[in-house]
Amino acid sequence: MAGQIPQRFIDDLLGRVDVVEVVGERVQLKKAGRNYSGLCPFHQEKTPSFTVSADKQFYHCFGCGAHGNALRFLMEYDKLPFPEAVEQLAGRLGVEVPREGADDPRAQQREKKRKEGVNLLELAASFYRERLKMQEGQDAKQYLHERGLSSDVISDYGIGYAPGGWEALKQHLSERGISESVQIEYGLLIHREDTGRTYDRFRDRVMFPIRDLRGRTIAFGGRVMGDGQPKYLNSPETPVFHKGRELYGLYEARQASSRLEQLVMVEGYMDVVALAQYGIHNAVATLGTATTEDHLSRLFRLVGRVVFCFDGDRAGREAASRALETALPMMIDGREARFLFLPEGDDPDTLVRREGTEAFQDRVTCAMPLSEFLFEQAAQDRDLNTVEGRERFASRVLEALKKVPDGMLKSLMLEALAKRSGLTQEQLKELLEKRVEAAARQQQTRGEAVESSSAESSWPQSAPARPTVREQALSPVGRIVQLLLHEPGLVTSLPENDAWLPDSDGPEGSDVRLCRELLALLRAGRYRSPQVVLAHFQGSVEGSRLAEFAKRELLIPRSTRETELTGLVEHLKHLQRQQSPREEYEALLAQERHGQKLDKTQRQRLASLVMELSQRPH
Repeated sequence: MAGQIPQRFIDDLLGRVDVVEVVGERVQLKKAGRNYSGLCPFHQEKTPSFTVSADKQFYHCFGCGAHGNALRFLMEYDKLPFPEAVEQLAGRLGVEVPREGADDPRAQQREKKRKEGVNLLELAASFYRERLKMQEGQDAKQYLHERGLSSDVISDYGIGYAPGGWEALKQHLSERGISESVQIEYGLLIHREDTGRTYDRFRDRVMFPIRDLRGRTIAFGGRVMGDGQPKYLNSPETPVFHKGRELYGLYEARQASSRLEQLVMVEGYMDVVALAQYGIHNAVATLGTATTEDHLSRLFRLVGRVVFCFDGDRAGREAASRALETALPMMIDGREARFLFLPEGDDPDTLVRREGTEAFQDRVTCAMPLSEFLFEQAAQDRDLNTVEGRERFASRVLEALKKVPDGMLKSLMLEALAKRSGLTQEQLKELLEKRVEAAARQQQTRGEAVESSSAESSWPQSAPARPTVREQALSPVGRIVQLLLHEPGLVTSLPENDAWLPDSDGPEGSDVRLCRELLALLRAGRYRSPQVVLAHFQGSVEGSRLAEFAKRELLIPRSTRETELTGLVEHLKHLQRQQSPREEYEALLAQERHGQKLDKTQRQRLASLVMELSQRPH
């Protein structure tokens, strides 16, 4: 899609949807005077403190402070990114979401091409489903029933059959005016460079449509019914399909339950549909790739717990180790990852058939927590009864903990490591900080080397060096934002009011406004890691700015960060004291305009400034 969503469209959208209706579909609400109330979906409570106002089109929880409009609710509750939440609201009204720059002919052409591609893939999915019902699809239908799949599961997952001929789909689509070039671009045809011939990519295979979160077909996976190779064949990368981001079965899992709590990551299509056949509808599969950060980002936006399901053999353990490495940087507080290893020779498909639904779900419930799997991996081939063995074990765990965001999980893992290694938590924290600082220095050195090399090769020696992002100095307020983002707990060392901040109409206006929002959020007491803070602002201009701050390393020891922060605040206070009476007067008025109450000293100062300025000649 081209450009951003216009603000006027968002305002109009929020004016037409009913927040009570949106929230009421997900939370049980009761009429309470002019408002509605219920149990807050964002924290555990027994007495309702969650209120939805039909008049103000606003929700608010007096317990945890969660608040916002219908759009914010969808982002927080369904864990949707901003654009997808807007799309979902627009879908309720049956309207298209416009984009800035939509009048650009090139943007229009791109959008037209994207829609043609999606329509093409839907036509192909319909073609495969119809062929499964025909005589030529009887072997495929028999194969699916032998695998224990009911007609309902086949229908729910849109499973079909690709005929064995070389040009069955090609002919079907060409008759509907779709060019071969478009069919090639979207992965349905293969083009032979040597002969110039084109033919169907999928032939004589059971077909599994891969759908996006809105249920639109974006790609296919095909499985042979005999001993042919490859066993599974996926669509190639296309304008609408990227293997490293998409997951098979995610759309179907969300359709089965609007309140998913966990998702089980398995390896193949048949594992997903076999589990669905046995009433387990929360399984998803990667598409021939290892688990990526994009995969986990999508899953953790929807659920708080992901269970990785692997074969118990050596290959399964190696795949689990790679998944662990990918998951570590994403384990902010509130997220959980577990690892389930199946008996050797079994996969979810065979195991659920043999043991049944309840036994398989018990295995999922008892899956190994991420921390235990990490400790198990670190202890492998180590004798923990020796000093040397414990040292290597602790070093390996600390190396992994470098990647884990600060928070409760990291603290608890350090506590567990202290018990197993014999070192104190203080010693481990010190060792960990040294590793983090060493990694930061190494990263800075690498970055400076790359920048230096790039500058030397790209610019004449006589030309002044172009400042890089790393080299550009932050304003004092920008540096405060950076410090608070990297270490949110520092907010407790700041004054209770924000009188020390400059006027937001000044040269640092955008940083000042961002700092005010960040301070309000951190003082709410629910945010203690950079990842959670970034997630709160996701999809906004502020979120983009904070992401820039997050990429910049602090490059100072943790022990000196509070000192720098308080020094910056004192510097800003000193600048304010140097202001002219008129500037000081304007700053105090601006503070009141922004809804911040003046304390007794400030009120007295404002009164004296009024007297002083009134006596001056105009």
